[in-house]
Order: sequence, then structure tokens, then C-alpha cells
Amino acid sequence: MEKSSKLIKLLSAPAISFAPLLDHDLNAEDIVRLDFTAKNSALLQTDLRDTASFERFVLEMLQQKKATIGVGGYFENRVIYRRSEHFDTSTEGRSVHLGVDIWAPAGIPIYAPLEGTVHSFQDNANFGDYGPTILLQHELEGIPFYTLYGHLSRTSLDGLSAGKRISAGEQVATMGPYPENGDWPPHLHFQVMTDLLGKSGDFPGVCAPSEEGYYRQICLDPNIIIRSKHLI
Repeated sequence: MEKSSKLIKLLSAPAISFAPLLDHDLNAEDIVRLDFTAKNSALLQTDLRDTASFERFVLEMLQQKKATIGVGGYFENRVIYRRSEHFDTSTEGRSVHLGVDIWAPAGIPIYAPLEGTVHSFQDNANFGDYGPTILLQHELEGIPFYTLYGHLSRTSLDGLSAGKRISAGEQVATMGPYPENGDWPPHLHFQVMTDLLGKSGDFPGVCAPSEEGYYRQICLDPNIIIRSKHLI
């Protein structure tokens, strides 16, 4: 908890700046927050297991709000994970989202917001999983932390190696299309962690409601880096 508090203070400092994740300004007026909780009754009328139908639903939500990109999801308790057995456990389903999603067209470039090194990467290819995933390691005042980029294109993994240096603002990936992105409507899952718990190439992006307190100590609010008014 002390490490998280110190990192939050360092990352929130006015003197520190971050490169944008996308070419598009995430403070622009054509950005909208999307709701994937049970409060969104339209979700109940959508076949979420059919990715093409799910994508049409996302596009309709954007069009209704005259938006081009959707954002949201940090510790949102969602119903959309019922589409995949990947999120079921023997006792309790996982439904609480640990990062931020940016719903945008496949193929657009994704950039590193700050310098670091490639920690690990892999294609998490289960239905409903991350698909191609990259984890970067960063450090501020001697404190290591990590950023995760999920639902990427497969070509995003080409040429990577553990320890490869990444500059702030350097392109690290492109938004993946389905089905190669884990079979989701195109979006970036961006997550910030203080500890990888010994994992490599993967880290939970969704937890069970009973685990929320535990993961809140590890998974920081990504908007500390994104700094979008639409995520406040």
C-alpha cells in the first residue's frame, strides 16, 4: 500500500508529463464514456458471444452519442464477461475490470506514454482473453511499476525481446482486429500495476468482486497517466 501511495504521488506530480497513448486527443469532445454494467439494459438484448454483433452494439453506442472513441472501465463491475468461460471460476465469476478500455478502430497506432523496457509479451489466445499482449516495465525514483497493453494485433509482437528499451512516445503496437485480439470488438486494454505477482506475458485484467480490495492495492487508476477528463 505504501508503494502504491508513493507511486500515485510521483505520477500525479504536475512536473511529470506523458506521451499520448493514441494520436487522437482523449480530451476531445468526440470521446465518450461507455457503460458495460448491468445498468445498460441494451446489453441484455445483444448477443455478446457473437463478436460481430457485439462490435455493432459498440458502434451504435458511439453513434448515438456522436462520438468516435469510447473510454472507461476502471473497477467497473461489468456483465460483458459472461460471454466467455475464460472469466468463470469454480466459486465466483470474474466481472470487475482492473484497467481502462479505449474502444477505437483496429489498426490505429498505440504509443508508450513513458520510457521503459519490454518486460514480457505473448499471445493470450483464449476466446475473450487479451489476445496479443505487451507488458512494459518502468521506474520512478527507484520504484518499479508496469503497464499492460492488451487486445493488440499479432504483428505488434514482431521484433520484441525482453529488455528492449522503449522511449516515451514510441509506437509499441497497433489496435488488433477480431478474432486475433482475443475475439473482442477492437479496443485497447490499458492497465497500470505496482506488482506483476511473478507473472509474465499476462496479468489479470478482471477480478472477482470478492477480490476487489486486493487488486485495488496493485492496479492503479490508468487515468493518472492518460489524464482524460472523460475518465474522471
